[in-house]
Amino acid sequence: ERAGAISARTTDGSVRRLAVGTGLADLFAQGEGGLLDLAVDPGFAANRTFYTCQGRQVGADRDVAVMRWTLDTGYTAATRQAVVLGGIPAGSGRHNGCRLLFPPADPGSLLVATGDAAIGGTPQDLGSLAGKVLRIDPATGQGRPGNPFASSPNANTRRVYNYGHRNLQGLATQPGTGLVYSAEHGSDVDDEVNIVLPGDFGWAPAPGGYVEAGVPMTRAGAVPAVWRSGRPTIAPSGTTFLTGCPWGAYRDHLVLGVLAGQQLRLLGISDNALLLGETVLGPLRGTRVRTVVQGPDGALYAATAVGGGADRIVRIAPTGVAC
Repeated sequence: ERAGAISARTTDGSVRRLAVGTGLADLFAQGEGGLLDLAVDPGFAANRTFYTCQGRQVGADRDVAVMRWTLDTGYTAATRQAVVLGGIPAGSGRHNGCRLLFPPADPGSLLVATGDAAIGGTPQDLGSLAGKVLRIDPATGQGRPGNPFASSPNANTRRVYNYGHRNLQGLATQPGTGLVYSAEHGSDVDDEVNIVLPGDFGWAPAPGGYVEAGVPMTRAGAVPAVWRSGRPTIAPSGTTFLTGCPWGAYRDHLVLGVLAGQQLRLLGISDNALLLGETVLGPLRGTRVRTVVQGPDGALYAATAVGGGADRIVRIAPTGVAC
């Protein structure tokens, strides 16, 4: 939970809030900032490790940081082990991103999708970690071999996989291809879904202040988006791909949890990244949805973002038949 809570739902259906000791004592939760995402280590069965991306404040200094945690075998307590990566600009808490993904096709790497912190110039500044997709070693926080700027003398630049983003909100791996897709908030036009490839994705608000009205999300010469909202923007957030025969016609579609548009938006995307169509999934229409994930049971789990103590996690099961 953004304001600072980590919970587990066990296989018997019970839900418990984990004891975290002082692990969230430095949490910075203001505006859009706070405890923003959680990703489970691929080796969790052996190492009991997971990672969070969260706002942090130490004295007057604020940033967004990636933390490594371990979880006890009883699913009652989590212990923060290390700050893997800090120094991602947080600003006032606006446009803080932040999403984490272990891409199955790229073992040993952790992707970190960040916002531009509403600071002009950061998305195009290769020395800044804001407005980027970072590709790092989860053990050290350093940039991975093969990154586009791996030979740079600047450690931040070595972490950059792509740049030119406004406020990245979702990462998901496409089944079959292993391609990673991102979802991003636009300004007054063009929320985007992009393939996570090296390059400049085009967001360049006026540096010095933060003038964004009328600025295109993707400039000429930048990597084009797979999907754009046009006007109005709908604010897509967390994303996941649906797999399994029971999903029928929705199988292999990308699901977007949508905030301003208050819905679950489905995008059909071919293996070679052609947009095949889009639709709105009926459940949760009229509800702000923060993030979505497909569970190990094949169902879609959606976390709402309505506030006022009314938020919940909803399970949506497919109605088709098994393969």
